[in-house]
Amino acid sequence: MATYLFDWVDAFTARPFSGNGCAVVHQGADLDADVCMAFVRETSLVECTFTGPSRVADIRVRYFLASREIPFAGHPTIATVAAMRSRGLIESNSLTLETGAGLVTVTLDGDLIEMTQVAPKFGAKPNAARVAMAIGLMPETIVAPPQLVSTGLPFCITVLRDQADLRAARLNVEALRNLAVELGHDDTDVMEPFLVTLGGATVEGDTFSRLLLAPPSPPEDPFTGSATGAMAAYLWHHGLIDKDCFIAQQGHWMGRPGQARVIRVGPRDAMTGIKVAGEGYVLMRGEIDLPEPQR
Repeated sequence: MATYLFDWVDAFTARPFSGNGCAVVHQGADLDADVCMAFVRETSLVECTFTGPSRVADIRVRYFLASREIPFAGHPTIATVAAMRSRGLIESNSLTLETGAGLVTVTLDGDLIEMTQVAPKFGAKPNAARVAMAIGLMPETIVAPPQLVSTGLPFCITVLRDQADLRAARLNVEALRNLAVELGHDDTDVMEPFLVTLGGATVEGDTFSRLLLAPPSPPEDPFTGSATGAMAAYLWHHGLIDKDCFIAQQGHWMGRPGQARVIRVGPRDAMTGIKVAGEGYVLMRGEIDLPEPQR
């Protein structure tokens, strides 16, 4: 066994028990994947991160769900940097992370931690009726063509008619799997529909979203930073929002309100990145003993 330091951080919030939690295991990037996934399951969180040295960036970050490793995730990035800052591990106002999706630049702007997600990739447009079946709604509740969009991780961006439809959504796992097969994806991809309505949960917000998750993850994600970047790119690309900078909200109905500032980099028709910024609250810290990596 080896002992690792860890921090438990609530991301996209300045208050405890809000936003989205993530446990950050410092210098754990060499741990075996099975150990990392078991750690995520032990925490009952959606995602955890494991950091380590990098030859091409300031630090390497690995991202894990309970079931698999993923190339990138938004709220764990905010959590990782918040944890590093709280331990005095950041010497300037910016740093670069080595992730499975490439290099991600992070800037400290006062209390905000701003990550620049990679340029959006716009993928397939699945049939709206198929997507509606996967979220337990009627096709007419979807008011724009669903589309797979990635700023590091692919999500099926789905714009709903209003917040009543957003509240009524329920994930149909079998229909989701059928949709994934139809699109040529497998269960190593993260592509649950990211559901968004125009208009926030509060007067401060411009959008309000939900992400319903398939097992073994918890049933819903409180705040999803990577999907927020993809969602913002979709809204700008399709002319559904006029502001170059807006406030995205998520998690309020779960009792874990979170929000992010989102900024477009580049013109609507040639975006070079999406900036997503939020705060992080370090809730607890400690040590954990985990099996050493197999050599």
